Amino acid sequence: SGWIWTLIGVIAFGGLGYWLGAPLLLGKSVDVVTVTRQEIVQTVVASGQVQTPFRVNIASQIIGTVARIPVNEGQQVHAGELLIALEDDELVANVQQAVAAVAEAEAKLKQLQDVTLPSAQQSLQQSQATLLDAQQTFDRADKLLATGAATKATVDAARAALDIAQSQVRNGQNLLQSNLPAGIGSVLAQTQLSQTRASLKTARARLDYATIDSPAEGTLIARNVERGYVVSPGATLMVLSPAGATQIVVQIDEKNLGLIAIGQPAKVSADAYPDKSFAASVVYINPSIDLQRGSVQIKLAVPDPPATLRQDMTVSVDIEVARHADALIAKTETVHDGLTRSPWVLIARNGHAVRQPVIIGARGIAGLEILSGLATGDLVIPVSTLIGAGDKIRVRLP
Repeated sequence: SGWIWTLIGVIAFGGLGYWLGAPLLLGKSVDVVTVTRQEIVQTVVASGQVQTPFRVNIASQIIGTVARIPVNEGQQVHAGELLIALEDDELVANVQQAVAAVAEAEAKLKQLQDVTLPSAQQSLQQSQATLLDAQQTFDRADKLLATGAATKATVDAARAALDIAQSQVRNGQNLLQSNLPAGIGSVLAQTQLSQTRASLKTARARLDYATIDSPAEGTLIARNVERGYVVSPGATLMVLSPAGATQIVVQIDEKNLGLIAIGQPAKVSADAYPDKSFAASVVYINPSIDLQRGSVQIKLAVPDPPATLRQDMTVSVDIEVARHADALIAKTETVHDGLTRSPWVLIARNGHAVRQPVIIGARGIAGLEILSGLATGDLVIPVSTLIGAGDKIRVRLP
């Protein structure tokens, strides 16, 4: 039985020697990754916010007390929809008073045209007829005085009657001229009517100001007023985000500026709905750099925003900066110093790890695009194996 134990010891010692010596003689067994060709998509990832190109501040044009607010913050509203109603009892009374003043002025002008003017014309005609009779009476009396058939007193009486008739004609002419369309009386009546109509227009405008309507379709993103508030002209009561054009505003790292270009497509998802993405495209690149943050502002247009999108929502953006259909790809975990200007890989070649400099192109989820230094089918060693250049290796294919 002793020889059996001796044999077991020899075998065990031999196995231990092989286990310890094989890596030294044949090299360490390592996993390798095959370099392949496939499509690669490089994106720049950033976060930002939803914004519309402009916002509308809703304000009152008059001082007043809020009577009703039939809408709430976050509500979708249509153009012309009532947002705020102010108390309007006094304004309604002012309109009624102005309407009465216009009616009175119109009645005065109509009376002047339909009654006063015809009366003045008739009165002038009567005065002219009286003047003609007075003139004839005076002429006869004057002739009779020359022949001695009339006394001086008769002539003086005829002259006085003539003077009175002439005065009445002048007064009639002045009255008629005043009441003609271009006369002072008519002009004053027209002016009075114009003034009352202007006052009515102002009163109605102020009454209209008591109801504040939405200037456009959109979403109310802020409300700073409640029933009973006394509002002043110009103070922002609500903020409206008009429907239509929607933009995504993001800040990207300055180092990625060279990758971004107008027109590049992007995928966007709201943080509140991460499983729902929608398309966007780059439409603006700010020419200046934010020195404090080391970032650049980018704006993306959203041609078809989802119904769930809201103003000021936080979103995640993947901007597609490169897409190559048939790229030579090495896994990211196989490239040493991949973020430096001198990246390199270890290739499994003839039982040794050989250092090989590479030039990197696009960077994507699939890996890194290799522009030079590798070929399809090359076997590269992951960085995590801790193999050095020149080490003996035994390839273990996946």
